[in-house]
Amino acid sequence: MVEKYHLNMNSEIRRKALIVQSEILRAAGDFLRGEGFIEILPVIISPITDPLRHATGKAEIEYYGHKYQLTRSMIFHKQIALLSHDKIFAFSPNIRLEPIELADTGRHLIEFTQLDLEVKDATCEAIMELGENLFLYVLKQVKEHCQKELEFFNRDLSIPNTPFEKIEYREAYEKYAANFEIVLSQEHKEPFWIIDIPIEAREFYDREDPKRPGILRDMDLVYPEGYGEALSGGEREHIYDRVIDRIKKFGLQPSDFKLYLEFVKRGIPASAGFGIGIERLTRFVCGLKRIEEATLFPKVPGQLSL
Repeated sequence: MVEKYHLNMNSEIRRKALIVQSEILRAAGDFLRGEGFIEILPVIISPITDPLRHATGKAEIEYYGHKYQLTRSMIFHKQIALLSHDKIFAFSPNIRLEPIELADTGRHLIEFTQLDLEVKDATCEAIMELGENLFLYVLKQVKEHCQKELEFFNRDLSIPNTPFEKIEYREAYEKYAANFEIVLSQEHKEPFWIIDIPIEAREFYDREDPKRPGILRDMDLVYPEGYGEALSGGEREHIYDRVIDRIKKFGLQPSDFKLYLEFVKRGIPASAGFGIGIERLTRFVCGLKRIEEATLFPKVPGQLSL
C-alpha cells in the first residue's frame, strides 16, 4: 500500500489536478463571498447527520457514553446555521460507507469534500441560478489561471450556455429506466438539470411542492460527457408537523433525530441549498478517468486506504 501511495504522490496527473483543484476552491469561495455568503467551519461528528436512505453504512463512534456519527452531509447543520447568518457555505468532509459494488464506477469515494451551501428564504429556482453562475465562474477562473494544466490534460473547457436544459425525472426514468442519469450524461455536451423529483426518491427534509403533491422542490445538476451527477439540492421542509409526518412516512424514528427536531420545533428558517463534490468537479474539469486521481488520499469502497 505504501508503495502505491508513494507513486501517487509523484504522479504528474495528480500534481496537475491538485493545482486545478486549488484554483477551484479559491474561485468558488471568492464567488460565494462576492454573493454575500460567509464561510463556516465544517462539522465532522454529530449525534445527527443525513439519513441517506440508500445503501450506505453508518460510521459511528462512542465517546463518554454519547454516540456520534461521522458527517454524511451537513444538511441539518446548514439549516440550523441560518439562525445565525442568511447565507452560509462550508467545504465539508463527508463520510459515506458505500457498497463495494460502487468501487468500479470511477465516481465514488467513501470520503470526499463537498461544497455545501444554504440560503435563507431561497427558492429552488434561485438556487439553480446560483449553481449555474457558480459553475460558470469556476470554469472561467480555471481557464484563466490554469492554462498549462489544462494543456497537460488536453482539456479544452467550453463555457456552457445558460440557463441549462431542464429534464423531468419521471420522463427520464420512463425513457431510460433507473440508469437514466448516466445515459443522459453520456448523450449531453453541456450540463443539465434533473427536476420534478418524486418524493419517494429523496429524503424527509426535501420540501414537497404544495401545488403538486408527490413532487419535490428539488434538483440535480448533471455533468455532460458521462461524468454523472455534479450537484444535488433543493428547498427544505422546515415546519415541525410536516417534518414529523415525512419522517414517519419513510419508516424512520423521530427519536433518531431528536436534537434536530427540537430546533425545528423552536423554529428554523425556510431555505434552499445544495452540495457539490469537489473531487467530482475536479475530475470533470481535468477530464480524469477516475475520481481517485482528484485527491492525494483516495478512499475507494472496499479498499484499505491511507
